[in-house]
Amino acid sequence: MQIVITQNSTLLKMKRLYSIDAFRGFDMMFIMGVAEVIVAVCSLFPGGENCWLACQMEHVEWDGFHIMDTVFPTFLFIAGLSWPFSYASQVAKGSSRGKIYLKIFKRFAILLFFGLLYNGLGEGWNLANARWCSVLGRIGLCWAISCVLFINFGRKAREIIAASLLVGYYLLLRFVPVPGAEGLDPFSFEGNLVGYIDRCITPGTFYKGTFDPEGLLSSIPAIVTAMLGVFTGELLRDESVSDKSKCLKMIVTCVAMLAAGLVWSIWFPINKALWSSSFVLVAGGYALGIFCIFYYITDVRGYRKWAFPFMVIGVNSITIYMAQAIIPFGRVSDFFFGGLVKMVSYPVGDVIYTVCYVLVCWIFLYFLYRRKIFLKV
Repeated sequence: MQIVITQNSTLLKMKRLYSIDAFRGFDMMFIMGVAEVIVAVCSLFPGGENCWLACQMEHVEWDGFHIMDTVFPTFLFIAGLSWPFSYASQVAKGSSRGKIYLKIFKRFAILLFFGLLYNGLGEGWNLANARWCSVLGRIGLCWAISCVLFINFGRKAREIIAASLLVGYYLLLRFVPVPGAEGLDPFSFEGNLVGYIDRCITPGTFYKGTFDPEGLLSSIPAIVTAMLGVFTGELLRDESVSDKSKCLKMIVTCVAMLAAGLVWSIWFPINKALWSSSFVLVAGGYALGIFCIFYYITDVRGYRKWAFPFMVIGVNSITIYMAQAIIPFGRVSDFFFGGLVKMVSYPVGDVIYTVCYVLVCWIFLYFLYRRKIFLKV
């Protein structure tokens, strides 16, 4: 495992799109506590805790789609989005294909290990009972496969591969019978092939007892989520296409993906836990559309100051993801702002508490940013 913490200005001087880091920070912001802030603010109004916006800050139980269900696929999309830039940089530095493959594998291994730690491996270091499936593990696996495909296949071939993975995944779940689940809906919690395959081959424990939303079989369509990011990164690096044309292509593709996903959901429900093919299209369209907004405002129009708070989070996204499981930011927030929270009653106090928690996390990241400390995996 190799983890590099850089304390020089190299990262800041690299030619990179500001929108990528800002968009990554916007996505991580919800994990950092902004979702709780929104729910707390909604609670200030009568019935607000059950309003549409507050409900969007929670994951759906099974079928369906909320804003919080976009966070994970968006991060995976961004991982793929960055790869064409990273690959071009490595090739320009003279890195051999073997060296590039090694870096890909190392990053996958580190993310898998971090995922195990995040799931609680450090509490007992018992690999047999550990939860191997994780958010970071899936990001590492799907990102790595999308990178290898990028290196070895042209764009047209990869488009065919992506479509084949989505269609093939649907056919697997729809028509392959699950032992003991005869007569059940093949896309239900009890009758799906994803849980059955994972129970047969995946070691350790699962998130929901007999089912894990980050399991192996459902990683197949998740590969396409990373590939969608790679396709977008290729478009951004294409100097023969003007910035406005790039934005237009992204918007048209966004609308097409959303429409295709909604139509497909008639037969294959939008489902994050199964990472259904319709979910890939809808979540991918969402990520592409929001990224296009960031790209147009920050990199095409050059208005960047408003996105600086997001960028501070984005350049250390893995750091804050892991840090929240290690550092007691809640206690730090209570130490400095606990008295203020107690001065007011609920729900105002809840708003102040959640805002202060996010503020403490952001100040931590801003300190790292000012010190030019970036955790690179």
